[in-house]
Formats: sequence, C-alpha cells, structure tokens
Amino acid sequence: MPLIEVSIARGRTPEQLRALIAGLHRAAETAVGAVPENTTVIVREIEHEHWSRGNQTIAERNAAAQ
Repeated sequence: MPLIEVSIARGRTPEQLRALIAGLHRAAETAVGAVPENTTVIVREIEHEHWSRGNQTIAERNAAAQ
C-alpha cells in the first residue's frame, strides 16, 4: 500500500495537479507493482511565502524578478 506525499508550490491548475497524481500512480505501478486502488497520493500545496530556498521565499524571488 504505497503512500506518496508530495509538496508543491501553490499555483498549478487542477488539470496539472490531476496529471501529477496520475503520473505518480503510474510510477508506483511501474516501479514496485503497486495496485492503483491500494495507492494513496497526497498533494500539499505550499503558499509561496512559506517555501524558502537559499534564505529567500518564492514570493520574495517573484517580487525581485518583477
């Protein structure tokens, strides 16, 4: 029973998130023979102000780029 948890910055369309979920299910099937109905995928969307790399949030990087 694979449990796949993904954190991603907020801003994807519902279609993009659905495609991500489908791709993760396919990857679990291919890699470990997981049965789709036994696979759980959790997608956490993180606000840009709450995601930091190199001591700069996504929001700060976006503001600096404008």
